[in-house]
Amino acid sequence: MSRIGKLPIDVPAGVTITVGESEITVEGAKGKLVVPHLSDVTVAVDAGVATVTRNNDERIAKAQHGLQRSLLNNAVEGITKGFEKKLEVNGVGFRVEGGGQELKMALGFSHPVIYKAKEGVQLEVNKMEITVKGIDKQLVGQTAAEIRALKKPEPYKGKGIKYADEVILRKAGKAGK
Repeated sequence: MSRIGKLPIDVPAGVTITVGESEITVEGAKGKLVVPHLSDVTVAVDAGVATVTRNNDERIAKAQHGLQRSLLNNAVEGITKGFEKKLEVNGVGFRVEGGGQELKMALGFSHPVIYKAKEGVQLEVNKMEITVKGIDKQLVGQTAAEIRALKKPEPYKGKGIKYADEVILRKAGKAGK
C-alpha cells in the first residue's frame, strides 16, 4: 500500500469535488482546478473526506495511487490557501519593476528583460524580491523556475535571481601571488 496514496484528503467546507470519467474538478472560493482522473485508481468523496483507492496491484496502479492523491491534495490546498514562491534578485545595477502579469527587469544585459506570466499566476514586486502566487502548484513552480532561468545565480559573487530559501555555495576567486 502506498504511504501517500492511502492517506485521506480532508475537504474543507466550501470546496466541492466532482469526479468524472476522465477528470476531477475541484471548485472553491479562489477558483476552479481540473485534475486528470488516472485510469487505474478510483476516487470517492463522502462526508468531507476524499479517498483514493487502486483497482489492482499492478505496478502502474501502484504508481498512480500516490500520484492521484498528491494531485488531488494539491488542488484542494491551492483552492483553499493558494501557493507562493519567493525569488530574490542580487547584483549591482539589477532592478525589478512591475507586478500583476508582467515584470520589467534590468539584469546586466544591454536590454531590459520583460517577462509575461501565464494566466492564473500573479506576480508581486517588493524592492528586490519577486513573489509568484497562484492556485495551481505546478504553474507557480514553473513560473518561478522560468524567472530564475533568466539570470541564474553565479558562484563567485552570488549575482542573479535565486529562490529565497536557496543557498548559493560560494567559490573563492583567483588566489593571486
